[in-house]
Amino acid sequence: MALPQLLHSPQSSSPSTSLISPKPHLRPAPNFLSPPHRRHHPSLSCSASKSDELPLFPLPLVLFPGAILPLQIFEFRYRMMMHTLLHTDLRFGVIYTDPSTGTADVGCVGEVVKHERLVDERFFLICKGQERFRVTKLLRTKPYFVAQVSWLEDRPSSDQLQDLDALADDVEAYMKDVIRLSNRLNGKPDKDVQDLRRNLFPTPFSFFVASTFEGAPREQQALLELEDTAMRLNREKDTLKNTLNYLTAASAVKDVFPTT
Repeated sequence: MALPQLLHSPQSSSPSTSLISPKPHLRPAPNFLSPPHRRHHPSLSCSASKSDELPLFPLPLVLFPGAILPLQIFEFRYRMMMHTLLHTDLRFGVIYTDPSTGTADVGCVGEVVKHERLVDERFFLICKGQERFRVTKLLRTKPYFVAQVSWLEDRPSSDQLQDLDALADDVEAYMKDVIRLSNRLNGKPDKDVQDLRRNLFPTPFSFFVASTFEGAPREQQALLELEDTAMRLNREKDTLKNTLNYLTAASAVKDVFPTT
């Protein structure tokens, strides 16, 4: 099955780097998304579409709420889907697929925020991740996949004593250490890492952290499927700690055996 082409990866391990490089002359979609969820919002809300039916894009990546996804659409059936979406609600489901494990049943809604239609009927799209969903029934496969879905939201944490804000701050601290050490190993200037949390609530921040785990889509998928913010942040904290330990060891080896 031919898949839509990525302009480049939507994730970035360097928060100082823009997630996308928009193509020139991209046109805004008819309606814009709301701003990212900040701390003055009580939680991530599920602005579900009017119907529980959702067209699906199987892709070899995991989209998270709040993340940006640039796509180039050239296959005929997906161009058909785009023609329909641009006259309706501009939303489709991005769902992770892997040749060895198959297609996941949990994905994330992508909403078109900018688009450019080319003379050869291809599309350049800029999409933004919205709410998560679970496929409950595949309704049809032609000309493209359409599924019935249910909507996912994080449940209250099973550990009521855990301070989510403090946990998110711990994760941010580990992220900064990983970025600093990674920059050092790659010969980049040693400078202070900017504010990574950007006033985000713990839940959207946990999605942002997961979106930076490039090269590990199965782990990203596992994080997307979790419905507990504390569990997601704790898992990310463990991953970052392990990464920091590895980078620390690599840095020590580099100091003992510097390259010429």
